[in-house]
Amino acid sequence: MNIEKNIRDDHQAELTVEIDPEQMEAAKRKAARRLAQRGKIPGFRPGKAPYDMIRRHYGDEAIVEAAIDLLVDDLYPEILKQAEVDPAAPGSLEKVESFDPPKFVFRVPLAPTVDLGDYLSIRVPYEWTPPGEKELDEALDNLRQMYASTKTVEREMQEGDYALISVVGEKQGATEGEDQSELSRENTAVVVRPEDKQSDDEWPFKGFARGLIGMKPGESKTITHEYPEDEEDAALKGATVVFNATVKSVRAVTLPELNDEFAKTVSEQYETLDQLKDFMRADLEAHARAEYDDEYFNKVLEQIREGAAIKYPPQVLDHEGEHVLGELSQRLASQGMDLETYFKVRNTTREKFMEDEVKPAAANRLARGLILDEIARIHKVNFDEAALTEEFHQTLNELAYQGAVDFERLNKSGKENQARFSSAVATQSANRLITRRTLEKIKSIALGEWKPEDDEPKAAEAETGPGEAAPASEVREETVQASGEESDAETSTNP
Repeated sequence: MNIEKNIRDDHQAELTVEIDPEQMEAAKRKAARRLAQRGKIPGFRPGKAPYDMIRRHYGDEAIVEAAIDLLVDDLYPEILKQAEVDPAAPGSLEKVESFDPPKFVFRVPLAPTVDLGDYLSIRVPYEWTPPGEKELDEALDNLRQMYASTKTVEREMQEGDYALISVVGEKQGATEGEDQSELSRENTAVVVRPEDKQSDDEWPFKGFARGLIGMKPGESKTITHEYPEDEEDAALKGATVVFNATVKSVRAVTLPELNDEFAKTVSEQYETLDQLKDFMRADLEAHARAEYDDEYFNKVLEQIREGAAIKYPPQVLDHEGEHVLGELSQRLASQGMDLETYFKVRNTTREKFMEDEVKPAAANRLARGLILDEIARIHKVNFDEAALTEEFHQTLNELAYQGAVDFERLNKSGKENQARFSSAVATQSANRLITRRTLEKIKSIALGEWKPEDDEPKAAEAETGPGEAAPASEVREETVQASGEESDAETSTNP
């Protein structure tokens, strides 16, 4: 068997394989026997007709087609081995180049490759600072708003009031068919906060509610706002939007006093206001650090990506794109919407959405995942059984807290389903551990703190490494499938 290998620009191998004529002839006779066993040739028992009779009955084309299928099944693993090809997905028979000699052309998607370049020289300072008293005061104020009492009033809106309004927004100079649904809301609630306590997250822009001061129920007002060039929403960068706001009702707000009694009202676990503040401060710090870490690691990974050479075939990107679309479909389903409705609301088609949004998102996620995998491999990132057990229980607790799994039903769903669920959670836990430890390694590199000896395994660590953890996309599939099956089962106990 002679093989010519050509690596294409799209990271696929084109293999031209010439096999011995004797192998082709043997495959044709084997295929003929199988055809004869399935059908009936007059004058012969099934499978007993001579080869020439089978040829006349079925025709050479049918026999050759069946013979090629047999050859591909029998020879494909050996072809990959001899050609030294590491496939990322099943290959395909592109064409039969000739029958004399028998010559076939295969196309095989190659496994992704990653060259990280000079990533060890990347330096990005870690400059997180914890939230201060201002952020804590804002959080406490928001909490007081949640526990406030309100009373409907027939007067002009004032600072501190709560109002129900309807808003219709229109972007100036919008292109035909541009989605502007996010600029309008019906019966949405707003709070007119003091000047120094406005939220950056206020919709549709910071300070909007204060523009309604002086309006009475039933009155309307037009407010024009020009978004800055650094606006987070790309569609609104530098855009001018005209909002028409109608006040439906106004309610005066009475905030509870900030004292120990208020803390007890929030939760029985707090005896004093200081205990509530301590909890909220820790919660703010955790969220702020997580948000900063996301930005920090995105920045570092983007710098690594700029200096890296990452190659993968189109099939791998398509596969990741299906995961991106599948996750969107699940999120929409939880809101009572399907993909087709979503495309109509967005005024787009599946094909355009895949090309404009899904593929870029999939490419970014794929590159990030491949970089993390390669760094984990190079730096021997691993974990021991104790760490995995701790992560496993933490994952279970999170699933229970989120209400993502009905453990009572799961416990009565049978051992096989419970085992599959446990396996899915264990795999997800392993991947979380590997990802977290890999990010810690990346941080030490970016801060210039990493030393080669840091990669040596500790004595207590088991031989568990990134190669044993499934890709995140597989974890998502397995967890969803396992939890989906348990939802049809009967009921049982929480762990």
